Amino acid sequence: MAPPLIQAPAGFVPEFAVSFGPRSGESRPVDVASPLPVQPGFAPARSAALAGDAAASGAIGPFTPDPGRPIWVTLAGTWSGTVSVLRSTDGGATRRPLTLAGGAWGIFTANAQEAVGEETVAGATWWLDFQRTSGILAYEVAQ
Repeated sequence: MAPPLIQAPAGFVPEFAVSFGPRSGESRPVDVASPLPVQPGFAPARSAALAGDAAASGAIGPFTPDPGRPIWVTLAGTWSGTVSVLRSTDGGATRRPLTLAGGAWGIFTANAQEAVGEETVAGATWWLDFQRTSGILAYEVAQ
């Protein structure tokens, strides 16, 4: 890739670039082939996990996620039935199922551990709707 053409109204323009390297050695310019040696770091999530066991059908929640982080659902135990992940933006009064491209999403009939979404709306809450046929469901919704 050719370096960008630098033009200025004056007869010269100083070129500045970010570089890095050891103090006793040569510096390397930062580019695609030689990126800065850093990686993003995340503090632990502040949200409290929603976890427990369910032996009857019903709503489980709410889980209030930190914005911008994946939401993980873990289902375990010996159970049968259906678990649907629901989302609310009005404090839980209205809980709607997740969809993906207009189709059902976040519906489970067996043990699972999956990232089901990421929240960007402040105050949104997430719920599980457990329609039990038999057994005891162990669940966790966490980040």
